[in-house]
Amino acid sequence: MSAKTVFMFSGQGSQYYQMGKPLFHANAVFREWMMRLDDLVHRKCGKRVIDAIYSSPKSEAFDRTLLTHPAIFMIEYSLAQCLMHENVRPDLTLGASLGSFAAAAVAGHIEVEDAMAAVVEQAIAFEATCERGGMIGILCDPSLYDAAFLNHRSELAGINFKTHFAVSAVGMELDTIESVLKQRRVAHQRLAVSFAFHSRWIDNAQDRVLSFMRSVRRRKSALPLACCAQATTLHDVPDDFFWRVVRQPIRFRDTVAHLERQGPHRYIDLGPSGTLATFVKYGLAPESRSTAHAVLTPFGQDEKNLASLLASH
Repeated sequence: MSAKTVFMFSGQGSQYYQMGKPLFHANAVFREWMMRLDDLVHRKCGKRVIDAIYSSPKSEAFDRTLLTHPAIFMIEYSLAQCLMHENVRPDLTLGASLGSFAAAAVAGHIEVEDAMAAVVEQAIAFEATCERGGMIGILCDPSLYDAAFLNHRSELAGINFKTHFAVSAVGMELDTIESVLKQRRVAHQRLAVSFAFHSRWIDNAQDRVLSFMRSVRRRKSALPLACCAQATTLHDVPDDFFWRVVRQPIRFRDTVAHLERQGPHRYIDLGPSGTLATFVKYGLAPESRSTAHAVLTPFGQDEKNLASLLASH
């Protein structure tokens, strides 16, 4: 059985200033789509996202949701168009959290213009209605979440592989959790996000998000979409799909396991950081014939990674 190609799209926390800059300067297809999508965002909310992405050094935190939400979508969708222009095409897409918008658009379940508008509208809803919060990625068995210092102060936001999970919380709870993790010498990282996604602390945005999404046209597509909120493969997206993917826990580990039961896959990470490719590599069984590939990373090898991927196609 030949390996199926999966385009994977990550969500909030994978972004950083200067992401995709080498391709923006060197690849005409990538740059053209970035500029086209930037115009859509500008017409929707008056922001110039490209200027924001490339205006600050990589070392600073890029966490303003009204900018990062569309920035992630723009990078991912533009990279997908770049790969498809080179005849690298997906057999299915996979969306994690916010990445589900790009996954649905690339798979043909929603028009790109509608997806871009929905991403911006969701960001506006979060900023208008939700308490500020954050997320912490934790390198440990998810059973640690049963400890009181976590389950009394946070919600489980996702499980990425057998020794990596994420939690969401608000206010000083984040600092308390980090303090205990340091005391226990558990490796962890605060993600560059402004809200406690995948938790009850974003529920105030639900009505506004769902109201807007009712106006967005959706259609069935021949290209399946692997959904990390449900750990299954969809051929059409339900009415509340674009809310559930940011509200429910990310079941990335379970979703990859679901795909692996169907045979080998070529997982291509189209997110800004290559984090999903890393999660896949740690999560695959030793006997798996699947492979995982990243294109964009924070380490400046974008053009080399793209060339390598194209050469192996």
